[in-house]
Amino acid sequence: MPTTPAPAEGTDETRPTRSRSAVRSLLRLWPYVKPVRGRLGVAAVVAVAASCTGLVIPLVLKWIVDGPVADRSTGGVWLGALYLLLLGVAEAVLFGLRRWLVARPLAGVEAAMRADLYRHLQRLPIAFHDRWASGQLLSRGTTDLMLLRMFLAFPLTFLLVNSVTILVGVLIMLAQDWTLGLVLLAPALPVMVVCWLFEKRYSRVARQAQDQVGDLTTLVEESVLGIRIIKGFGRHRSQALAFRDLSRTLRGTELAKARLLAGIYAAITTLPELAVGAALVLGTVQVADGSLSAGTLVAFLSTALALRWPVESIGFLLAMSQEAATATERYFEVMDAAPESDTAPVSGAVSASGAASASVVAPTSGAGRARDGGHGGLRFDGVRFRYPDAESDSVPVLDGIDLHIRPGETMALVGGTGSGKTTLTALVPRLHEVTAGRITLDGVDITAIPREELRALVAVAFEEPTLFSAGVGENVLMGAPDTAGEADLARALAVAQADFVHALPHGTDTQVGEQGLSLSGGQRQRLALARAVVGTPRFLVLDDPLSALDVHTEALVEAALRRVLAGTTALVVAHRPSTVLLADRVALLSGGRITAVGTHHELLRTSAEYAWLMSGRTETSERENR
Repeated sequence: MPTTPAPAEGTDETRPTRSRSAVRSLLRLWPYVKPVRGRLGVAAVVAVAASCTGLVIPLVLKWIVDGPVADRSTGGVWLGALYLLLLGVAEAVLFGLRRWLVARPLAGVEAAMRADLYRHLQRLPIAFHDRWASGQLLSRGTTDLMLLRMFLAFPLTFLLVNSVTILVGVLIMLAQDWTLGLVLLAPALPVMVVCWLFEKRYSRVARQAQDQVGDLTTLVEESVLGIRIIKGFGRHRSQALAFRDLSRTLRGTELAKARLLAGIYAAITTLPELAVGAALVLGTVQVADGSLSAGTLVAFLSTALALRWPVESIGFLLAMSQEAATATERYFEVMDAAPESDTAPVSGAVSASGAASASVVAPTSGAGRARDGGHGGLRFDGVRFRYPDAESDSVPVLDGIDLHIRPGETMALVGGTGSGKTTLTALVPRLHEVTAGRITLDGVDITAIPREELRALVAVAFEEPTLFSAGVGENVLMGAPDTAGEADLARALAVAQADFVHALPHGTDTQVGEQGLSLSGGQRQRLALARAVVGTPRFLVLDDPLSALDVHTEALVEAALRRVLAGTTALVVAHRPSTVLLADRVALLSGGRITAVGTHHELLRTSAEYAWLMSGRTETSERENR
């Protein structure tokens, strides 16, 4: 069956319906617009001047008809034609100037908003990224910001320009003949009612369309990243059906938008045209009666025709404004999400003085273990954790974790599938915040250590290795300080037995491609391990770092890794007995608790669950070797 993505966070399907004001939403753009407000203001004044220049043309026509034409003066006609030419050139130059004035500042506004969004995404907690589909975030940083730039460039200015133009044009027509002016004003109230109804309906449909674009983007992204799975299992048809379903849904929403636009265009075009027709009939009668000059009628009708675009553009401008308001809402849904903070409301947090000492905690050598009072190394004290979106009365993933990894010691973490091993390792660098209890590094609560500093102290290699579209060396050196060089890179590659990189077309400069899919799983895992050890971290957290390696490569990596582990405090998630043997001690995680701690051989004798877990893996390893 085709797989259609679930509704993303923030879509109409997942959030409660609430009324909103388009104006209130758009006002949130002010901090970004404020630095360029002067230039945008000048552009608006220039646009008003250009538009009003066009309204002078009917007055020149009146002069020509009632003057030179009536007097049969050829010279006067040519002079009037020159006036019209100059007015047309002036109007064109002013509109061109307006475009030049807004282009650069609005490109800067869009760039600033995109940069802020990207920075904010980096600071949001993992729980946020777990909830949000990547396509929804991508559409907010691309399509939505493009809509906002277009709004600031055109509708924002021309809502003002056209309003002023209509007002000035109506005053000119009333001054020419107030009875004809009232005829043309008759459709004003019906047009305003139509616009009000249109705004209410269009805002809802515009939101649906933009959310559906995000869902479609997510599906395309997943299909590209998972192309090997799609091809391997022959799921082209099911993915194509899923894409077709989402595309049809989006097409239906876009057609609903088109129907609404067609309706408002019909209303705001037909009603004024009927009024112009009525004014033409009435004005012709008045000219025939001699109560109105032909020049006045020409000027009146020319002014009415000059107002056609400002009136007919109302629907277009309102539609773009509603889409921009929706885009603003979607943008700030992400920007309003609370970022990670350096402090967290956890029990047992250290005092301010403890926080101050975090940045000067010195490494504790193995010889100093007796002097640290048992507080050194990595310690979990009564740690409890449940995911942020879980019910408050649900069973915690981790409940009452007490574990002490001494300075310079390597602790293996063993447990059944789904026991919470990966979750426990994610708590150390504060990828997730503990629900209760505390975690300390050399006696200092991790919530008292700035995140940047904490993540410089703790290096992590995840079970699923992720590489970026960059060179091999760049990917590895992401785990090192900026001062790291080729020697550090070579050492880390040697530890991870990643010498295969030297055989790549450009060595360590070879681009690995998106997600590193141009490499095998074992190669990606070795580069991820190299990234974890390149910075010689004080604390090392490895989540099953050797699972994708063959037996012979694993043995070579383990031999090199022992030397690294001897100089750091490490927590290693282990599934194979060979990996367990790298550790000084082993902790068994079961039912969200640490149920046993000891050496590998001690736990084999004293823990039936541990013996069962290791025996199954030993038998599996033997079968693989055979």
